[in-house]
Amino acid sequence: MAIIYEDALKAQLKAKKILPVYIITGDDGYLKQLYVNKIIGAVTDKDDIFNFQRFGAECNLQDVYDSLSQLPVMADRKCALLCDYDIEHCSKENLDRLLKLAEETADTSVLIIWFDSVETDVKKSSKFKKLMQSAEKGGGAAVLLNHRRTPELVKMLTDGASKRNCKMDSSAAKYLVETAGDDIAILKNELDKLCSYIHGGVITKETVESVCIKTPEASVYNLSRFIFTKNSGQALALLDELFFMRFEPMMILYTISSVYVDMYRVFVLKKSGMSISEISAVFGYKGREFLLDRALQNLSKMDFKRLTLSFEALTKADKALKSNGADARLVLEQLIIRLIYIVAKGEAVDKA
Repeated sequence: MAIIYEDALKAQLKAKKILPVYIITGDDGYLKQLYVNKIIGAVTDKDDIFNFQRFGAECNLQDVYDSLSQLPVMADRKCALLCDYDIEHCSKENLDRLLKLAEETADTSVLIIWFDSVETDVKKSSKFKKLMQSAEKGGGAAVLLNHRRTPELVKMLTDGASKRNCKMDSSAAKYLVETAGDDIAILKNELDKLCSYIHGGVITKETVESVCIKTPEASVYNLSRFIFTKNSGQALALLDELFFMRFEPMMILYTISSVYVDMYRVFVLKKSGMSISEISAVFGYKGREFLLDRALQNLSKMDFKRLTLSFEALTKADKALKSNGADARLVLEQLIIRLIYIVAKGEAVDKA
């Protein structure tokens, strides 16, 4: 059995098909904790001291083995949770013990190996692959729980608003994902805030703009939006806010540049006849297709000459920020004015 994802795990739990071993990993902390709790709940109660035990990173694996070897007390199965065991830096002896645990779990027990804060490279780590193979031999599975894609998050938000006796259209939900990020815990918190604010009304993009937090990255993307609408006042005011938040100048430049990279990819590949979905697949925009949609909108104000001049301005700013003694704020202010001038006039300030 290869790595499975949220849909497959959800279907298994719904069908009450509980595997003897689960390896829970991925980049979405909320989803990992949610499904760890669901698996435990399907086996036993977390407060059942006889049939559930949790082990941390510094545990003795013999204790885990002993727990799983004991028969459940007045229950069909017992459950052991091993959290954040560092397989990359443990001894070969302990790794072998863990592999054996995953492969030989008793029929009356369920082992959950949860990588909560410890990161795993599911593609490159040879130790993780060995652990996954052992779990498969033992009848278990590795579950990869990454951030949900934008359409899934939009549906979660619109459905969640409905359950809270509010209405949220998909455009407002999509805007919340774009500005607050794809962390489910944050999105749920923002949805609660929105529903409390409007008291059973309709949540619009304007409501989201007024009430919700924005990630620094979203603020920089808004900076790009002001550039394309030629709003120098708003752009410079937002840059001032980013510096007040102590946002790294190179990260501001990087995020602005990424907007132009998105545009260039769409510009070139659309010319070759590729669709947005094909471009998304080639460059790994899965779940972030809104970036390509935004790039397509921005291209209505651009042509190849403007793109070329913009990249020259971005490259010049990059070199300036990396040079000794450069005033980062002045470099970025000049960059914003140059980019706005290119959008407006189709030529560089220096050549005007």
